[in-house]
Amino acid sequence: MASNVQELRPKAGDSEKITINLGYVDLGHVDLMVQEGFYSNRTDFIRTAIRNQLERHADVVKQSIARRSVDLGLRHYSREDLEAVQAAGQTLQIHVLGLASIAMDVPPELARATIDSVFVLGALHASPAVKAVLADRMR
Repeated sequence: MASNVQELRPKAGDSEKITINLGYVDLGHVDLMVQEGFYSNRTDFIRTAIRNQLERHADVVKQSIARRSVDLGLRHYSREDLEAVQAAGQTLQIHVLGLASIAMDVPPELARATIDSVFVLGALHASPAVKAVLADRMR
């Protein structure tokens, strides 16, 4: 029975909350679509609309990703990853479309010594101290 269960919405850690301002007439249209049963709620409507637009422009997005040389999806940097980069005498240029995360146990000094630049389209999860020392390296 459990194999038939499908996740209808992402877990809190799998998404980022955003806020939008919408005109009253547009909001009324959204509410009408929800009321008529086309969507389960406003969020479902908005999420579907965004996915449709992303699909509509998929070719342009793919070309841009290839041109910018970004990692697509989730990219996690552990303390061990950064220590290995430091031991090799190298530095990282983090370019991610999606979620970039730096482990919470990474000391700010290690992040500063090993990360040259940070460019994230989406979200960056890291400790406040790590974000602070990398602030001047974020684009």
